[in-house]
Amino acid sequence: MLALVLLGAGSVNADPVAVVVHPSVEVDELTFAEFRKIILGDRQFWSAGHRITLIVRAPVADERTLLLEEVYKMSEAQYRQYWVAKVFRAEVTSGPRVVLSNEEAVDLVGVIEGAVAIVNAEDVPGGLKVLKIDGLLPGDPDYRLN
Repeated sequence: MLALVLLGAGSVNADPVAVVVHPSVEVDELTFAEFRKIILGDRQFWSAGHRITLIVRAPVADERTLLLEEVYKMSEAQYRQYWVAKVFRAEVTSGPRVVLSNEEAVDLVGVIEGAVAIVNAEDVPGGLKVLKIDGLLPGDPDYRLN
C-alpha cells in the first residue's frame, strides 16, 4: 500500500508543505517526477522493498485541492475515476488511505513503515523524516510545493 499524505499549501494556502515519510524510509530526496510517480501509484515500493502507503486528505480539504491541482492535474471526479480504474485493472491493490485530519495523517506516517505524507511544514513532528524535492526543502525559493 502506498502511504502519502498531502496537507498544507500550494495555490490554496501561503504556507509551505513538507513531504514527510516514516523514519525507516531510506531515501532523503526525490525528484518531483519520482514524487509524482509515488502519488500516482505508479511506484509502489521504496528501493529497500518497503511498500509505499499513500495517505490523502478527504475531499474539500485544502491539502487535497493542492494535491489535485499541483500533482495529479485532475479534478475531483477525474481523481476518483483514476483510482477506480487502477484498482479495477489490478495495477494497485487499493487506492490511497483517506484521512480526515492532519493529526491522523501524521500519526499514520509515524507508525506505517514506508508511509509518506505532505503536511504543513510548521506541523512536522519530531521523528518523521522530511524529504527534499529536487534538492529543495519547504520554504526554499523554487520549492514546487510552496
